[in-house]
Amino acid sequence: MTQVFVLCTGRCGSKTFTRAAEHMTNFTAKHESRTHLLGTNRFAYPDNHIEVDNRLAWWTGKLDASFGDTPFYVHLTRDRDAVIQSYVARKNYGLVKAYRDTMLCNLVLRKPKTDITAIAEDLVDTITSNITYFLRDKTKVMQMQVETMQQDFPKFWDWIGAKGDLDAAMAEWSVRHNATE
Repeated sequence: MTQVFVLCTGRCGSKTFTRAAEHMTNFTAKHESRTHLLGTNRFAYPDNHIEVDNRLAWWTGKLDASFGDTPFYVHLTRDRDAVIQSYVARKNYGLVKAYRDTMLCNLVLRKPKTDITAIAEDLVDTITSNITYFLRDKTKVMQMQVETMQQDFPKFWDWIGAKGDLDAAMAEWSVRHNATE
């Protein structure tokens, strides 16, 4: 039984990571595949599976209770400022909107208004802190950066014992999946 969990802030190549991993023949790979489920069903991932889901950073307690130190864990990152700017560009959509409107109780509506860049910075720093804290005692952890994926992904491939078409997987990194307009 092998699971791989890719933890990230979002806006950092997670969709592309999934597309690249889909070229493995001995693992399945999905992006945010169980986000619609609750309780134990949320964490009922199959064997030999790679799950890429930025929301897992909010459920690290349940992730640890379900899997502990058994899986491989990847912390996928991208240049912090690039991630922040991507969230700023999506200020009225998705995670940054949810964070602003619910977690931070509508900070944009308050007087004086809180700048969306400051909100995106706080979001990215909070998620990164959650991931770093969660991974502190895990023994199978790989740090990967979207900017160095040409070197990092083949190392990851070998690390987990992947089989399949590595060349096709690497070609995915030249395609922008789920890019912010």
